[in-house]
Amino acid sequence: MKPPSFWQTPEGRPHPLARALLPISKVYAARVAAKIARHRPYLAGIPVICVGNVTLGGVGKTPFTASLAHRLKRRGRSPMILMRGYGGRLKGPVRVTSTHEAAEVGDEAVMLSRDWPVIIAADRPAGARLAVEAGADVIVMDDGFQNPSLRKDLSFLVVDAAAGLGNGLVFPAGPLREAAGAAMARADALVMVGDGPVPDALGEMTAPVLRARLRAIVPETLIGQRALAFCGIGRPQKFFDDLARQGVDLVATRAFADHHPYTQNDIAQLSSAAAAEEALLVTTRKDRARLSPALCADLVEVDARFDLETETPLDLLLETVLKDRS
Repeated sequence: MKPPSFWQTPEGRPHPLARALLPISKVYAARVAAKIARHRPYLAGIPVICVGNVTLGGVGKTPFTASLAHRLKRRGRSPMILMRGYGGRLKGPVRVTSTHEAAEVGDEAVMLSRDWPVIIAADRPAGARLAVEAGADVIVMDDGFQNPSLRKDLSFLVVDAAAGLGNGLVFPAGPLREAAGAAMARADALVMVGDGPVPDALGEMTAPVLRARLRAIVPETLIGQRALAFCGIGRPQKFFDDLARQGVDLVATRAFADHHPYTQNDIAQLSSAAAAEEALLVTTRKDRARLSPALCADLVEVDARFDLETETPLDLLLETVLKDRS
């Protein structure tokens, strides 16, 4: 879904359409709050670390999830990534393998499974049980911040600093999944990706604020080359800007909806346009996960890296939760 423009008006100055939708938003927010309050979460028996957000759309959760898995592995842990499998038809619980496609388990699960063990499960407790059976000693849950079915030992709320919280209102009047203050009250840390202030709607900060950057890792062989870049992610322009900033000669760009299911015709048209410009065809690692191997032969894949400004606060949080649950 493409976010409506009125979601991005400044906080405190809602668009007339947003004001008209406020009664529905209040009902929506109340239902989310009631669901969280009344649920008895399942205890997995191993630490569960949740990476979530309060807005609809991409903010950098999945790269941060991969970064956490890497840190845990360095500590001698055996992490399992648990996801819903957004965009896939399987409900799970299923351990993702190299034979799975994005249409089955979602593009993010396919992408992460190249490097990490991944389970997709609409039923998070069932997914946690499978993770324990598979030998995991810690679960990193990508998304699920508003899902109360599984007990979380450590919760990170990720916010894109450039986009902020839009108009600060709950869906459908705004982009929020729940009231911002309520979400922040359950978070153990706020992760701000990019430059920008902490949104006022989150309230007074008592939890640590981790500053981070998410940037494309451009292969050296691509620098100075003519390229047609395409992607279907939360913030496509950021990807294009990263490429240009790092020396890629962008002759054209194509932005698709987030999680867009590419067809053979899509790739044929993109390949034809790139050939006409004598350019390379470039996309993100996440987008490539949605393409069959037969359509990837001439693609240049660009990965992303998640870097924290300082690592000490995160290390302390991980040390505390792992020590308490060891």
